[in-house]
Amino acid sequence: MTNRPPFKEVRHTFCAIRDPRSSIRNPPPPFCSRPRDRPHFLPTGRSQPSRVPRLHGMERASKNVELDGVKSGLWSGKDDVKFRTIDPSDGKINKASLYKLMISGVTPRPVGFISSISSEGQTNLAPFSYFNIACHDPPMLMVSINHPEPDKPKHTCDFILQTKNFTTNIISEPFVDAANYTSIDAPKGVSEWALSGLTPKKSDTIDAPRVGESGFSMECELEHHYPIHNDNKDRTSTIIIGRIKRFHVRDDLIDDSLLVDTERLLPVSRLGGITYGRTREVYETPRPVWEKEKERDEVKKILGSDGKAKV
Repeated sequence: MTNRPPFKEVRHTFCAIRDPRSSIRNPPPPFCSRPRDRPHFLPTGRSQPSRVPRLHGMERASKNVELDGVKSGLWSGKDDVKFRTIDPSDGKINKASLYKLMISGVTPRPVGFISSISSEGQTNLAPFSYFNIACHDPPMLMVSINHPEPDKPKHTCDFILQTKNFTTNIISEPFVDAANYTSIDAPKGVSEWALSGLTPKKSDTIDAPRVGESGFSMECELEHHYPIHNDNKDRTSTIIIGRIKRFHVRDDLIDDSLLVDTERLLPVSRLGGITYGRTREVYETPRPVWEKEKERDEVKKILGSDGKAKV
């Protein structure tokens, strides 16, 4: 790792999406106010691991002074750093504000591109960022689907509960615009597949098709679902837990050990608002091993004579 370039601070730069569409729903300024003024989306550039932003010494108050806000003490953990405490049960805070708070604070998030099918054979395709893997033995994933109105689930949720199966597909940069178009608020009966131009591929074990353009797809059977109710007893969301029955990984993206090449997969992540992130600059940080760390003089000093750290 010593031959890698040093970690450097990078500011966010907003770029215009390729082939921007004019009819953008709910464009929060300034993101959509002048997309043509932004630099073009650059398809080139490869992820290059850099050295970890390492602490200077073992002291807990020590931080990488090259990063923004460190010298001024914003990352010190001291009492003089101001925080805003937010109570979600405060009646003065509306649910839209809580939504903005959570999706902008809990980032980055992977995007689950969910394909589902109804008991009548109608298909649906939509992206969800309340999504992640849950277990590898057995392989499980979860997605939380918010309801547009209390007790009125989205088509995806409705279809999954009907047929007990769905596919989850990872969105990559080459088709991110088409994937985003499936988030359109189309009425029931309108196919997001046709609108987006994406390719449905037959699954091996379930009825719901997978996305042909996706380099990483999972066929899932419904393992469990959990309805979420707000303080008014309205059902506002449903957590779906799916058991993965098949993985489909493009051959050039995976090695013999089943490790997926993120650099080639080009996955996108969801940030706040309508902002998305690219996985291009990465760094590696090895996990400490206790049997080795406990013998270091710096660690012994922190632990003290009784071998226990003082908090």
